[in-house]
Amino acid sequence: MSAEKTRPIIRAEQLGKRVMAASGPLDILTAVNLAIKPGESLAIVGASGSGKSTLLGLLAGLDLPSCGRVWLADECLTDFDEDGRARLRGRYVGFVFQSFQLLPHLTAIENVMLPLELNGAPGARKRALAMLEQVQLGARARHYPRQLSGGEQQRVALARAFVSEPAILFADEPTGNLDSRTGRTVIDLLFELNRDKRTTLVLVTHDVSLAERCQRTLRLDGGRLDDQDD
Repeated sequence: MSAEKTRPIIRAEQLGKRVMAASGPLDILTAVNLAIKPGESLAIVGASGSGKSTLLGLLAGLDLPSCGRVWLADECLTDFDEDGRARLRGRYVGFVFQSFQLLPHLTAIENVMLPLELNGAPGARKRALAMLEQVQLGARARHYPRQLSGGEQQRVALARAFVSEPAILFADEPTGNLDSRTGRTVIDLLFELNRDKRTTLVLVTHDVSLAERCQRTLRLDGGRLDDQDD
């Protein structure tokens, strides 16, 4: 395998996040090192408050660390301002969140079209409809989020995340607001799409059975990784 193929698509070096609390400085993450290969599926697990979502936000460039550095597709995120990080995310990243985060005033197809339109991609409507068909929601394309069930909203969110064929998908507790049966359906679809698109998957979850479906698992405990990457 060539060095290009084995080079990490995400890398964190001595990553830390400190915030000010009423009692003084609070370290949410401390000296985190990790590397994620292209096409790999990685679960980040840990108890509530262990820093999982904070770590995901730093790896995606949604927030900046207090110390350390993050590389995304060979670009050092900590060297960019907010606009620069947003441009990198637009090129490489898709997101699925627990709260769906669909825009309520847009229909399902308009929500899925949004990342394509923001990037100036051609054929946005056709590609969005095809993606909705893939998640079995083609018939609901003109419905607004309020007209969709929770499971349907998360499937729209999956379609939106995958429509631009991102190199990396970040998923933060994607079944947290769904019942167990609907959650299983959404997760089956997530892994099916991820496999078809050959996306690098970074999944934050407290669900051990869900984490076991990923190729690798890292556990956060009190803001530190139990097993650091070398």
